[in-house]
Amino acid sequence: MNGRLILARHGQTVANVEKRLDTKLPGAELTELGVTQAKTLGKNLIERAPTLLVSSEAIRARQTAQHAQDPVGLQASAREGLHEVQVGELEDRNDEESHAMFVKVYQAWHDGDLRARVPGGETAFDVLDRFVPVLDELRADYLEAGSGDIVVVSHGAAIRLVASYLGKVPGGFASGNHLANTDTVELVPVPGGGWECVRWAAVHAPFHDTARAGADDPMG
Repeated sequence: MNGRLILARHGQTVANVEKRLDTKLPGAELTELGVTQAKTLGKNLIERAPTLLVSSEAIRARQTAQHAQDPVGLQASAREGLHEVQVGELEDRNDEESHAMFVKVYQAWHDGDLRARVPGGETAFDVLDRFVPVLDELRADYLEAGSGDIVVVSHGAAIRLVASYLGKVPGGFASGNHLANTDTVELVPVPGGGWECVRWAAVHAPFHDTARAGADDPMG
């Protein structure tokens, strides 16, 4: 297995700009900046020459993959299960109290409480149960066949949770190191099962527990 799984966050959306908790499908569209970011993502992937480009079913992820596909010469497709962490009753809210409530639950996940949830939202178990099987399928069909890198366009909070869980990244690092729009996280399949996280945005492994920091965009 010589390929990597590259998890890419979508480009900027209107909801990101307005700091709204936008998690339900189909979700917001990309801004002009988001389109530019998506095209740049595609250009940055040229040297890696990925063999597969997929996205979540959210509009912002689909659009990001579509704008990134031409530079790498691929036709993007969407897969179920790769959408953002669902925030239930906090959906579409942008007040500080709602942000703080989500961040508290999200940090609890990274501290080991995978059953925590905001009212009406998902637990970490819910997210992993729908997201990880898709990655397992992609691994079996492509990475284990030696087909090269796979790019999955998804969402910040979901990517950080899944990557830290699969790659055994310290919880403090994962919750404190947010992903900007179109940032990527790279995982390498380990022979016999499991994954190793080798890069998190601009940071390369090994990763160390860090002090948690807030962010304007809690989903990043």
